[in-house]
Amino acid sequence: MTFSLATALVALALAAAPVRDGQHDFDWEIGTWTTNVRVLQNPVSGEAPKWAEYRGTSVIKPLMDARANFVELSVEGPAGKIEGGSLRLFNPRARQWSLNFASLRNGLLTAPVFGGFDANGEGRFVGADTLEGKAILVRFVITRPTKTTARFEQAYSADGGATWETNWIATDDRVAP
Repeated sequence: MTFSLATALVALALAAAPVRDGQHDFDWEIGTWTTNVRVLQNPVSGEAPKWAEYRGTSVIKPLMDARANFVELSVEGPAGKIEGGSLRLFNPRARQWSLNFASLRNGLLTAPVFGGFDANGEGRFVGADTLEGKAILVRFVITRPTKTTARFEQAYSADGGATWETNWIATDDRVAP
């Protein structure tokens, strides 16, 4: 799999969307949220799914006139703690966002996913990465079921996008200011 395949998938995901500015698409999320996360412990393994659950907070801070933002995630559960940050950057030329996650567990950035929001407010982001040395695609979808609730789903594909396995589901509820 090459980076050009991921680029082609992003282009397909955004092809139907009308041309929009997009640089303030994350403004709605700025603030503090309680976060409930389910993480698939054995993705793309072919084994019966083993999920772990976590609870904590996400704090989203605007950067550079909200054309970038930073998410501080801190959740814990019986399986341990997840702490990390996601730097989201807007590319005005491409009218796309890149989402770049770093875990405090290992201090490494994951490969970015690229995309944007459609006219209905759904965000779709796709990128190429590796999982245990194997090339995979990553898809990240953001929806807002209500004005005070957000849902984030990540899925992996080990077959070039023919099938997807959800491995991360986060539901956030806004903390009243």
